[in-house]
Amino acid sequence: MDRLTSMNVFVRAAELGSFAAAAEALRISPQMVAKHIARLESRLGTALLNRTTRRQHLTDIGRSYYERCKIVLAEAEAADAIALEMKATPSGTIRVNAPVTFGASMLAPFITQYLDKYPDTQVELTLTDRFVDPIEEGYEVILRIGELNDSTMIAYPLRPYRLIVCASPGYLEQNGIPVTPADLSLHSCLIYGIWSPKSPCRWLFSKEGKTQEVRPEGRFRANDWRALLHAAVRGYGVTQGPEEVLKDEIRAGRLVQVLPDYQCPSRKMHVLTAAGLRQTVKIRSFIKAVTETFG
Repeated sequence: MDRLTSMNVFVRAAELGSFAAAAEALRISPQMVAKHIARLESRLGTALLNRTTRRQHLTDIGRSYYERCKIVLAEAEAADAIALEMKATPSGTIRVNAPVTFGASMLAPFITQYLDKYPDTQVELTLTDRFVDPIEEGYEVILRIGELNDSTMIAYPLRPYRLIVCASPGYLEQNGIPVTPADLSLHSCLIYGIWSPKSPCRWLFSKEGKTQEVRPEGRFRANDWRALLHAAVRGYGVTQGPEEVLKDEIRAGRLVQVLPDYQCPSRKMHVLTAAGLRQTVKIRSFIKAVTETFG
């Protein structure tokens, strides 16, 4: 006889008050109930139940054993559930939040590949550069760029979000190639964000341990970097943007990296989920796929 089965029979007999009631609930004979409990008592060398013709009650040892059996059975059931869930195919809707530029340029193509792989899933993607509350706003997976200071989140590190500076071949042929960050003052720069005189745009460059700050100027500013990318490809100026996106434009010959000897800032990036959120198959599979692609 299986010990877990015998424990389950014992717990049901203790809770229902008789062997007959336990037998009916478990769809076995009262004699089989008695055999399971006798096997446990023989193994433990002590009585678990005192029975008379009219009633039964737990012994002191039986009462303690009953409490531990409930815990063991619950843990076994939970282990089985986890194993079954891990075998299951991801399904259902995954609500995802990500920064605008990264989400539109890099995450969106990844999501279509994920949907192809798991046809029973749906993804609702919201793009915003503000920090969101996953519990209040109902997001299951969040991607963030920058330092983390929310201890209620489970964070999985991804590749740093590195910036580089580029311009089109035509623009550089007409205006020259900047050799140092200071040379950017002679160029038209494409500026991300709507900046005010009190909060000007700053581009930072470092080389050999020294950092230089440039305050770029130009005719075109936008709060969506995709607009600036389009303008850069058309030859309207120098842009600073994510290396992961710009490398495709460089490979295609539409843009050329400038100031390659200087390092632009790189920012930490993580995929997050709320610590209290149940790690379902769909969430685990999505986070695993994100870390494999961007980790």
